[in-house]
Amino acid sequence: MEVEQENCSAVTEFILVGLSDAPELRVFLSFLFLLIYAFSFFGNLGLITLIRVSSQLHTPMYFFLSHLSFVDFCYSTVIVPKMLANFLNKEKAISFLGCMVQFYLFCTLVVTEVFLLAVMAYDRFLAICSPLMYTVNMSENLQMLLASCCYLCGTVSSLIHLCLALKIPTYRSNVINHFFCDLPPMFSLACYDTSLNVLVVYIVATFNEIVTIVIIFTSYLFILVTILRMHSAEGRRKAFSTCASHLTAIVVFQGTILFIYCRPSTGNSADTDKVATVFYTVVIPMLNPLIYSLRNKDVKAAVKNVLGSKLLKIYFLP
Repeated sequence: MEVEQENCSAVTEFILVGLSDAPELRVFLSFLFLLIYAFSFFGNLGLITLIRVSSQLHTPMYFFLSHLSFVDFCYSTVIVPKMLANFLNKEKAISFLGCMVQFYLFCTLVVTEVFLLAVMAYDRFLAICSPLMYTVNMSENLQMLLASCCYLCGTVSSLIHLCLALKIPTYRSNVINHFFCDLPPMFSLACYDTSLNVLVVYIVATFNEIVTIVIIFTSYLFILVTILRMHSAEGRRKAFSTCASHLTAIVVFQGTILFIYCRPSTGNSADTDKVATVFYTVVIPMLNPLIYSLRNKDVKAAVKNVLGSKLLKIYFLP
């Protein structure tokens, strides 16, 4: 493995250190993350398929949930297969172009998910606070517009970071202390004043978080007021149950993003950031299908209906 450590020079490839250099952990970690990725892969694709084929899930809430599952599936696929390959290979190289593409796709999808979670909070606000006008207010055109805006925000944010990253001319080393191409560990290698890059990452990430958290907080504040005004205990329980899954996903995902990108960088935070990043790049895409299926009666009923119809066709139809 050749690493450019002499003076500053342009690089054609990077070396991804990964999570651990310990050989005895390679097999264990590769097996563990393969299981997690397989569960995330089939869980998110299964949820997307279920929403598509089950007519009872053709509602705005599940429209946005299908996009959330699609984004989870995509960004875990951008990260995990390369990480698994690096666990088993001595050469952990990734081309400069491959590194930039990986970062661009990852950043686009993660920012898209941040905004999707906020849109889903707004959807819950309309459903609970204005139930009689819900289908009118949340029309199919508005659903498509909101989903498109989420992807647009992700694309614009990642393009800003990518354009600034491509301006870095030389690096003092090509060894990235991470398991994928993220910006902060790349900036630490640059033979270039990256203060503007770091500032832009902080500003864009903080802006995205503030905007989405304000939308989420405002939506759930009105939802809470509406729930407390309900006279029916069953109605309050159902409303709380509907929101619990979404709030769980928000707290886990947004909390990790805030911890990594919206705090001042410290010199000894690289290993801590790697562990936190594993959580939202690998673990959260696996958790979301569980969060939205185990706590959701509509999803459980749709699974039973779909499986029941398949069994009827197998056993009773020629």
